[in-house]
Amino acid sequence: MLRSESVSHVVTSGIDLPIMARPDQRSCQYLPMEIRRLTAGDRALVLAAAELFDAPPTAEWTERFLTAPGHHLLLAEVAGEPAGFVTGVELVHPDKGTEMFLYELAVDDPYRRQGIGTALVRALETKARSLGCYGMWVLTEYEN
Repeated sequence: MLRSESVSHVVTSGIDLPIMARPDQRSCQYLPMEIRRLTAGDRALVLAAAELFDAPPTAEWTERFLTAPGHHLLLAEVAGEPAGFVTGVELVHPDKGTEMFLYELAVDDPYRRQGIGTALVRALETKARSLGCYGMWVLTEYEN
């Protein structure tokens, strides 16, 4: 999955990320967004985006995730509001090296079908490439 097509760009916390954003159906313009990788000091941003998660994140678990080596949480914001996130976890195997597991992807209902999910996956792909991961994968459930 580690391939990239450059159609337009979004600037993410120091990363120039190629994305393919769909036009906003209401305005026929690209939806402006910012994607950033959250770190230990960003716990409040995760807690403020609680509606994006399956269950409300706790302060303790959020801190553990954000400070754990090899754990990545990227948050997409539109007009300063949380619109979606992706999490990834680096997995290392003795005979394969490091790969990125796309753990969870969520986009809030009003922002779906506007390129945010694609941009988040590509941002995680860019992070995986920068870390030297040989691949990236995801598991899905039938409902998805």
